[in-house]
Amino acid sequence: MPHGSLKILKAGSPSPKVKVAVVGIGHLGKFHAEKYASIPEAEIVGLVDIDRARAEEWAGKLGTEAFSDYRSLLGRVDAVSVVVPTDRHHRVAVDFLKSGSDVLLEKPICSTLLEAEDLIGIARDCGRILQVGHLERFNPAILAARGKIKAPLFIESHRLTPFRGRGIEVDVVLDLMIHDLDIILSFVRSEVAHIHAVGVPVLTEKVDIANARLEFASGCVANITASRISGEDQRRIRIFQPDTYLTVDYASQKVGLSQRTNSGRGIPQAKISAEQIPVEPGDALEKEIRSFIFSSMNRTPPLVTGEDGKKALVLALRIIEQIQTNIKKIPSIASFYGMKEILPDVSW
Repeated sequence: MPHGSLKILKAGSPSPKVKVAVVGIGHLGKFHAEKYASIPEAEIVGLVDIDRARAEEWAGKLGTEAFSDYRSLLGRVDAVSVVVPTDRHHRVAVDFLKSGSDVLLEKPICSTLLEAEDLIGIARDCGRILQVGHLERFNPAILAARGKIKAPLFIESHRLTPFRGRGIEVDVVLDLMIHDLDIILSFVRSEVAHIHAVGVPVLTEKVDIANARLEFASGCVANITASRISGEDQRRIRIFQPDTYLTVDYASQKVGLSQRTNSGRGIPQAKISAEQIPVEPGDALEKEIRSFIFSSMNRTPPLVTGEDGKKALVLALRIIEQIQTNIKKIPSIASFYGMKEILPDVSW
């Protein structure tokens, strides 16, 4: 499938049903399960969670079987969503790939570059589809804006959320910012030449708020802020390019376009016209899962490949490395990382 295109599985296709499972029925996993249940071409074989009661609750709602050990489903499903903590991505995904299942793996692809490369190689060697769950690629606003993006010069992105206590096994770069890193890499398509990044832990032992400035070889500059301790939800990205300025609101699924025009009479005088780009409303997760099922049924490459997931991870890890380097320069912040040893009785 050409990069940037989106094929959505339509109801009523005569092909055999794809046998699917979901591993990890937490906040996001249960939504994966609901989307599969709504797709006629998919048949849920089982739901897996280490909390057996939770798996049974959702299996009962969706009329399928519950499991507490994902290995019970190896070799029994055509495709699987892996929605477990990041440090377990590699192990679970490898087992399913080797047993013959296609895998939709939540972002980030893995915790380390070595794990990501190993996973990509195994998927290739086994002839299986590996799709990484960078959900914003399927956001209707992004899909509507993509055709207007030609030569970005400056990008500014804000992804801010209140503290919810989820995803804290990794810092905010891998938890939230990686969404925007993937989107920006898909827009700019140039090597990152320089990175300037800062971040601090606030409510957890990991970095909870971070800012990164990326300078690309193409000359484009991106300024990205991610926080999971904000007082409000905000997910927006702005793209500046010659004669054009786009504002994309992920949450409201709105796209604003401002561009320079000429009057056409006498000496050209620049004017600014503003409009809202039409966006076809839709559910990004449903689009993502339908696209995954389409790829599994038709053996076509996914919209977000393992290599795409790896590129976003490489950039995220470079940002994290610089944040950690800068933290060490500030003793009061650096000491936070040793807080357990310094103040073992303090609960964070």
